[in-house]
Amino acid sequence: MKTQFPNAYVLNVLTGDHPGIIAAITRSVNQRGGNIDACSQTVVEGFFTLIMVISFAKPVEPDSLATEIRGDQATDFQVVARKFVSPVVKPVTAVDRFVLTAFGKDKPGIVRRFSEYLAGKDINILDLFAHREGDDFLLIGQVEIPAARDLALLQADLEQIAAEEAFTVKLQHENIFVATNQLRFER
Repeated sequence: MKTQFPNAYVLNVLTGDHPGIIAAITRSVNQRGGNIDACSQTVVEGFFTLIMVISFAKPVEPDSLATEIRGDQATDFQVVARKFVSPVVKPVTAVDRFVLTAFGKDKPGIVRRFSEYLAGKDINILDLFAHREGDDFLLIGQVEIPAARDLALLQADLEQIAAEEAFTVKLQHENIFVATNQLRFER
């Protein structure tokens, strides 16, 4: 990842959800002269979570950055900041991105079962969404599959796991997923 400035930091926030959290955080970053290089935010069951990479023209102390962003927020407003150090990632040959969807009746161990299988095949999970509503469970993951993997075998293995768990599973290239699930607005 390339940052605008050499002084980049990773910021992580966890708190109960309410309007204005992102506005407050970005205001603090902007007032310090920071730039947001990347971010991902979601709300899960009423809990707000955010991770972002921010950069500054000059070095800042991570603890003071976290304290400033926390400000006078409620005590459940947790902020962690640390110096951005590019993670050491083992070189991977070419990969393709896919979307894995699985749904069925909820039971403990579904996320573990699919994630262990993927990890065992050196498939990286980039983004994961799981939600239980009543007895139903939905799992959606964006994954990177090494191009050398046999997709038919992967699909067969995933279908076997799904059958054992009484689930339905689908693995689609992300381009196909986007094309078939994209909302189109008529003008």
